[in-house]
Amino acid sequence: MVEHEVETSAATAVVDAGPADRLGADGVLARVRAGTGELTGALRRVAEHVLSDPEAAARATIVELAERSGTSPATITRFCRAMGFEGYADLRLGIAAETGRARSAGWTVDIGREIQPGDPLSRVLDQIMAADTRAMHDTAALLDLAEVERAAVAIAGASRVNIFGASGSALVGEEMQFSLHRIGVAAWAWSDVHEGLASAALLGAGDVALGISHTGQTRETIELLAEAGSRGATTVALTGFPRSPLAELADIVLVTASQATTFRPDALSARHPQLVVLDLLYIAVAQRTHDRAHAAFRRTAQAVDGHKAAKGALS
Repeated sequence: MVEHEVETSAATAVVDAGPADRLGADGVLARVRAGTGELTGALRRVAEHVLSDPEAAARATIVELAERSGTSPATITRFCRAMGFEGYADLRLGIAAETGRARSAGWTVDIGREIQPGDPLSRVLDQIMAADTRAMHDTAALLDLAEVERAAVAIAGASRVNIFGASGSALVGEEMQFSLHRIGVAAWAWSDVHEGLASAALLGAGDVALGISHTGQTRETIELLAEAGSRGATTVALTGFPRSPLAELADIVLVTASQATTFRPDALSARHPQLVVLDLLYIAVAQRTHDRAHAAFRRTAQAVDGHKAAKGALS
């Protein structure tokens, strides 16, 4: 039976306020995936149904999709608008185009399939490669390059950069800190809350704080970024959810996508897209500090060159 629910304006507004209006047909499913966490009730059921079988959703009429998701045509229309489409026809075309490209590129191979204990490593490798490739393309579609530009300009001119993250996000942050140090940017990565808060309290105008959290709900990272922002630092959030608490308090938001697989839930599968976005940000900073960056990179390379094994030394 079709369930007729009246959505609250707040639930719809959460998604409408997001970056969907600046996205094209690419990344439709990534957009839905990123917004699902902020949807409730009937709108959430529509999103979950679309993600469970995108190809079937692209073939369904608005009445069929409403029946299958246990909602109503009016809810489907609200869902389309929340995702940045004028109507259901535009949503269907966007999903159809994306799933068609996925098939031609081989991205759908094993994505979403559970990895079984007896699966050969060749099949596991295919699934990981397909999921990561899709996540990279989805991230490229979601990413606002103007926001990357703003973050790069801020970091290039910063006196110091603090990077905050917990667990896996801390590892990603350490990679960014190392890259920035190689080109002469004073950057520190903090995973301990007390040390991070002490450092954040010393930031000020002209400094930058980067908080990394796929969910955008890690309390420690939110607290650290909030402290930095309260001291006048420019705050940047790297997250998979543009309406998460972390994103809400940041001046600049960089959005990533992920494709979960068995043994690699969203938080783990987000690591490679996060690294890609941070690599892009690092290169953008190096471009804007070219002479300084080039000289620093050359000096740091020379400093460690003596620790490389000579050819034939280990034979």
